[in-house]
Amino acid sequence: MSTDEQAPQQDPPSEEDKVHTPAVDANAENDDTTDIKNRESEQIPEDGEGTADEKADGSGDPAAIEEQLQAAKDQTLRVQAEMQNLRRRVDRDIEKAHKYALENFLGELLPVVDNLERGLSTLNEGLDSEDEAQKAIGEGIELTLKSFVDVLVRNKVEPVDPVDLAFDPEFHQAMAMIPHPEVSANTIIEVFQKGYLLNGRLLRPAMVVVSKGPEDKEA
Repeated sequence: MSTDEQAPQQDPPSEEDKVHTPAVDANAENDDTTDIKNRESEQIPEDGEGTADEKADGSGDPAAIEEQLQAAKDQTLRVQAEMQNLRRRVDRDIEKAHKYALENFLGELLPVVDNLERGLSTLNEGLDSEDEAQKAIGEGIELTLKSFVDVLVRNKVEPVDPVDLAFDPEFHQAMAMIPHPEVSANTIIEVFQKGYLLNGRLLRPAMVVVSKGPEDKEA
């Protein structure tokens, strides 16, 4: 092959070999732009207008907001009042616990005081003034009784000894009712057992005999 022989010439590209660029559809582009604008208008409400949900629950209504604020204030006041009442009840319970914590213990001491009083009374009735031993026993019982009474007084316990007073069922327990020519009806004429109060509250009622008044005589 001769060097002077020319290379074969390439055929020009055909129409099919050319890159085909699709034409932009102007109508489709306009539709997409319109859809975006519609979505933006739905998401951003105009001034002074709320969304459909806000209008439904009234959150955008000033009157509804004011009503909700008032309801919240009322609820806060109720809670504060309940807390104050609870604090008062707790304070009262603590005060009662301090006043009456020893109620059962002091109640157990009362029969001891009763027995010492009876023993001292019996001893004094049959006391021989010449017997030094009896005097010493009496003095010992009296000192012991005084010690118990002092304990009761220090703990705000006071006796109820209602002879010649009107019968009061709140503090007295009637053991019997008998006629008495000189004492009006419903008056206590005898005390079997003294009662006691603890800080003004009944610890034990007094056991008493009550007069029925003069006995009626048949004509």
